[in-house]
Amino acid sequence: MQPSFIQAYTLRLIQYRWWVILLSFVIAILIASGIKNLTFDTDYRVFFSDENPELLAFEKLQNTYSKEDNILIALTPKNGDLFTQENLGAIEWLTKQAWQIPYSNRVDSISNYQHTYAEEDDLIVEDLIYQAENLTLEAIQRIRQIALSEPRLVHSLINESGTVTGINIINQFSQQNQTETPEAVYFTRDLIEQFKEKYPQFEVHASGITMLNHAFTEASMLDIQTLIPLMYLFIFIMLLLLLKSISSLIGIVFVIAFSIITAMGMAGWLGISLTPPSASAPTIIMTLAVADSVHFLISMLALMKRGYTKNDAVVESMRINIGPIFLTSLTTAIGFLAMNASDAPPFHDLGNITAMGVGFAFLFTIFFLPAWMAAMPVKVRANLDPDHKDTMTKLADFVIKRHKPLFWGCTFMLIFFAAMIPKMVIDDNFVEYFDESVQFREDSDYVIDNLTGISMAFYSIESGEPQGINHPDFLTKIAQFQDWLEAQPEVVHVNNIADTLKKLNQNLHADDPAWYKMPDQQDLAAQYLLLYEMSLPYGLDLNNQINVDKSATKIAVTLDNLSTSQIIDFNQRAEQWLKDHTPPVMQAKGTSTDIMFSNITMRNIEQMMSGSAIALVLISLILLFALKSVKLGALSLIPNLTPAIMAIGIWALTYGVLGMAASIVFAISIGIVVDDTVHFLSKYLRARREMKLTTPDAIRYAFSTVGHALWVTTIVLIVGFALLSQSTFLVNQQTGILMAITIACALILDFLFLPTLLLKIDKDPVERIKIQGKK
Repeated sequence: MQPSFIQAYTLRLIQYRWWVILLSFVIAILIASGIKNLTFDTDYRVFFSDENPELLAFEKLQNTYSKEDNILIALTPKNGDLFTQENLGAIEWLTKQAWQIPYSNRVDSISNYQHTYAEEDDLIVEDLIYQAENLTLEAIQRIRQIALSEPRLVHSLINESGTVTGINIINQFSQQNQTETPEAVYFTRDLIEQFKEKYPQFEVHASGITMLNHAFTEASMLDIQTLIPLMYLFIFIMLLLLLKSISSLIGIVFVIAFSIITAMGMAGWLGISLTPPSASAPTIIMTLAVADSVHFLISMLALMKRGYTKNDAVVESMRINIGPIFLTSLTTAIGFLAMNASDAPPFHDLGNITAMGVGFAFLFTIFFLPAWMAAMPVKVRANLDPDHKDTMTKLADFVIKRHKPLFWGCTFMLIFFAAMIPKMVIDDNFVEYFDESVQFREDSDYVIDNLTGISMAFYSIESGEPQGINHPDFLTKIAQFQDWLEAQPEVVHVNNIADTLKKLNQNLHADDPAWYKMPDQQDLAAQYLLLYEMSLPYGLDLNNQINVDKSATKIAVTLDNLSTSQIIDFNQRAEQWLKDHTPPVMQAKGTSTDIMFSNITMRNIEQMMSGSAIALVLISLILLFALKSVKLGALSLIPNLTPAIMAIGIWALTYGVLGMAASIVFAISIGIVVDDTVHFLSKYLRARREMKLTTPDAIRYAFSTVGHALWVTTIVLIVGFALLSQSTFLVNQQTGILMAITIACALILDFLFLPTLLLKIDKDPVERIKIQGKK
């Protein structure tokens, strides 16, 4: 009989096996050479698309005022008192040295805080701490009193008990060079080490937006260095135990390695930068590449046990598996490509890199692996007993016998877990994106607990005219807004021009406390600001609070450690207050990195739902075409959609809170869980159409031929994604755990629910059952 195209193709691979193996290595190495072009993107802005409205608002704010990228160094003296000569000298020294940090353009601390007071008719503006080594006890007590009573310092650069202080460095990055942030961070860390050596009496912690940026890179590198070796070790042990074939194991390891390095190489050639989400792509590719190889190898080894020669088994395994493997690779790639609907570019990159990896895994499975197995020695113990029943056949008998209780049990279980989904809370906290083992998380938690918040909200209030910020009515509204802000439970500190003007008004009225209020004349306020600005040293001007023509001012609100929903709620209340109490020109939208991150989760979920819907339609059409049955194509949607519903229901019942991972899991899971359904139904249909078996016997055939492979690939997939839970990045952790649960649910439903659906929907004609019974 004339061999089919697939059989002829496989025979050619076997004939030229050594050339095929050599060519595979050459292709993989050439494509992988693009890895040298890979870079890590160290900017948190990478999480936002160019059209993101919150990013556009934040960029506008930073273009109007000074940048907000900062490093906050928190200092805690071990004696519990900042106000000693030696400790104040240490703060003064570090403040001066912090100006040397690359790309720094402003340094604020209690040392260089511009204290103002009146001396007869003169306004004196000077550093609060100067030449600390010469300070007397009386002078130190005066500094303590000023620092702990100044609203611009307390809960911002010093805590109310005077035990912890901060030095805030503003960075002016060009954002044109990926080395800028690491330069600033490494210099800061070296400076901190010098400080600790010089002043060992201090405990030091470093937080801020610049440190956050670098934490993303460090989290990515740590995942690559720890998770991939751990994953390789697991796969090596797991597959050796399950396949019991060294040649098969080495073949799979090569397919995995080729898939990863070619996908990452292509990412390098295409100019894709790595971020914490996209850095998890090698782990996911490794997991998915195993699935293709395992289906081919288990079928091949099973055929050899039934008496096939090695080469015949390779050809037959290719014939019966290439269709399902192609189909599952295609649907998996579509699922990951659906991530391009996300508003966060790192998820585009994760989806695209993984989709390329899935494509390369398919190609190397049907090109390299057959040639490798034909070239390598393979020993299998034949089992020619026709009455032998393996575990999967026994499971099939159990499912067929108990199909009614299993059907209703699975239906009830699905309804129960679906009912749990409304209990899910969608929430995030960007500081908690990082595991407590990450230095940034530890330092940020300390700063939040002991000094100030690191979450911010900014409001740029317009007056509508040049010099308009000096108008008494405008200043009155600003003061009222500040009073409202300070009354909110979430607010730690408010910084704006109002406090400065009140202080100047007091200073220029002989420091009389009764005059600590807004100037009541526009020209007076303008004169105060001009006099003050002319007295400020370089780098400490008011550009961080007022714009160039003095038509607008920025109010900076420091918030407690809030979740995304709490930040959104606070911002909505603040914006509403402005709408209710100020004229239209003064009404402003809040913006900051925290507000940006808070909005992206819900926006991602909305966008990914549309992306997932498109992926689902495409996958459904592919399955209808591939299975050549509208009935079975529609039936396949049930085991493809329900695993994600079950997983989210389980998560809602156990953990209850889900963040950005919620926006991508559904899209990924659709592509992956289809694999089990496709392999099971393809074997089922083969038994029905080619072998003319009844529904129960076709189910037994599907279990016996593909059940073991589904079990092996599911275990590998579950553990592979579960290993992501060891990531130091929360989004990867939650994605990994949710996917592991989803894939476990998929296997349960494909083994226990799908066969019962087939028995109900794909019933046999009575005549065929009678004929089969007679046979």
